[in-house]
Amino acid sequence: MWEKDVNINEVQEIRMKTNVFFGVGAIKKIEDIAQALKKKNIDKVIVISGKGAYKVTGAWDFVEKALNNNNIGFINYAKVTPNPTTAAIDEAVTMAKEFGAKAVIAIGGGSPIDTGKSAAILMEYPDKTAAELYEFKFTPEKAAPIVAINLTHGTGTEVNRFAVATNLEKNFKPAIAYDCIYPSYSIDDPQLMTKLSKNQTLYTSIDAVNHVVEAATSTVASPYAVTLAKETIRLVAKYLPKAAADLENPEWRYYLLYASMLGGAGFDNGLLHFTHALEHPLSAVKPELSHGLGLAMLLPAVIKAIYPAKAETLADILEPIAPGLKGTADEAEKAALLVEKWLSDVGVPQKLTDDGFSEDDVDKLVNLCFTTPSLDGLLGIAPVKATKEVVAQIYKESMKPYTK
Repeated sequence: MWEKDVNINEVQEIRMKTNVFFGVGAIKKIEDIAQALKKKNIDKVIVISGKGAYKVTGAWDFVEKALNNNNIGFINYAKVTPNPTTAAIDEAVTMAKEFGAKAVIAIGGGSPIDTGKSAAILMEYPDKTAAELYEFKFTPEKAAPIVAINLTHGTGTEVNRFAVATNLEKNFKPAIAYDCIYPSYSIDDPQLMTKLSKNQTLYTSIDAVNHVVEAATSTVASPYAVTLAKETIRLVAKYLPKAAADLENPEWRYYLLYASMLGGAGFDNGLLHFTHALEHPLSAVKPELSHGLGLAMLLPAVIKAIYPAKAETLADILEPIAPGLKGTADEAEKAALLVEKWLSDVGVPQKLTDDGFSEDDVDKLVNLCFTTPSLDGLLGIAPVKATKEVVAQIYKESMKPYTK
């Protein structure tokens, strides 16, 4: 069905550049990775992580042992928070430079890995700051080698060239995308994710769904992005309820993690548009807001807005969570309601008003969408014209309570 939306005369770039070790027990591959680093004369690294997950999951035991076994010195920046900041990146870079680190090992979800990617750039550009990086004051062409040890099944950042950070002073949360920050190696071990809470489990997997919905419907979407979207959503629909009910089962985590990895590759190719462009202002204003929850609250309204332009594709890829769509433009509201129902059924019925937003915030949020560096690029590839009126309507509809 989705094939009808493809322009076969449009030449597209297909990307997948990171070497990923995937599966239960993949963390043991850190020994091989450490050996490879040492052969490249990397004898000092900075380990970037959150405050506790890198230890609670057991990942650190393997990393520390591998570094010691290969006589690689390390220093640990363990202060990354959800929605990482430019200030934290600068702090990590200062530590790295003072220690003489030559590479980055990032352990965590999107926040530590994105912080690690950003730090890796600035380690090669010591006269620059994270604010300059995220306000596009320079274009990096090199970065220190990056090893990503992923601890969530949603971000996809372990397999792509993207990173985000928040400038708290300006309420900016831009995204960067550079070839130099593809991780050299990534580890996707579902056993490391069995300690995620139920909410983390839900929000991260919903992030993966948003990645592929956007990537498959952007104006630069390729058949590859659509194919990845179909499988990502199928896997999340099947395994997210299982994981939410049985948090420590690595089998369910395995398939959600695979879905997340596909999603990361998907938006590396098809890119992102409305949901991410509109969520970034939400978590820039309220850094305590989970990124995945913000996306969940926006998704039904985004589906409604874009469905007439991409009805065939959306009906096809959404089938596991919004069954029975025929792919006709007049189904937009039905599609949105079905997605809203799925979100509620899996345990995420919240709307923006539940997180403290109101219509009084809409003008500020819309303004941030159009003034935050990089977000105009996302809005510019949305399948319908991203006017301020369209963006405002999505925010307003995302405040309406879900009714069964």
